[in-house]
Amino acid sequence: MIDILQNLEFEPFLLSFKLAGITTLILFFISVPLAWYLSQTKSKVKPIIEALTALPIVLPPSVLGFYLLVSLSHNSPIGIFFEEVFDIRLVFNFTGLVIASCFYSLPFMVQPLQSGFESLNKNMLEASYISGKSKIQTIYKVAIPNIKPSLLTAIIVTFAHTVGEFGVVLMVGGSIPGETKVASLAIYEFVEILDYQAAHVYSAIMLVISFLVLLSVYIFNHKQKKTFI
Repeated sequence: MIDILQNLEFEPFLLSFKLAGITTLILFFISVPLAWYLSQTKSKVKPIIEALTALPIVLPPSVLGFYLLVSLSHNSPIGIFFEEVFDIRLVFNFTGLVIASCFYSLPFMVQPLQSGFESLNKNMLEASYISGKSKIQTIYKVAIPNIKPSLLTAIIVTFAHTVGEFGVVLMVGGSIPGETKVASLAIYEFVEILDYQAAHVYSAIMLVISFLVLLSVYIFNHKQKKTFI
């Protein structure tokens, strides 16, 4: 066990955190207007958009990963565009992992934000509009500051969910050291070669990190509830 700890490679964990951080940041700016629209609209297409947004929750990661692999491959229009314009191949590449992760973790950012926006006092929003604030100013200066628990839940759960990705990452990125080999893939490879001690260590680290992340969310939300009581 001591030898395993001494030879522990932190690169897969750092790559997982890098992927989760970038994905969470991108999804925040994508999900805020989407969640706002879903919370305010009464359009007939709302259920369709909500279903499409939530699809990654119920869709097997291998299925989502397969379609993303096909969509991002060098033979697809998207893959050809990125390769010709940016000289980037999206499959088996970190950039492709970020795109795939954004699709996979989208509902974990959108749904808490949507719930938070729906819980806002409508009079507060109307007062913001009456005072001359635009819709964008209302969202970022009035709405978001008043849904801190939902915002924190969205950010942390999205980050944690991305850190724990496996199926989509494996399908789109493979397992290239220093490029796409995240912590979950490292654990899988240890199990494949029957190195259960190393798998235990890596899994324990992931378990502790996941628990601490969720614990921080619940502690913050409980404090916020006490504040409003």
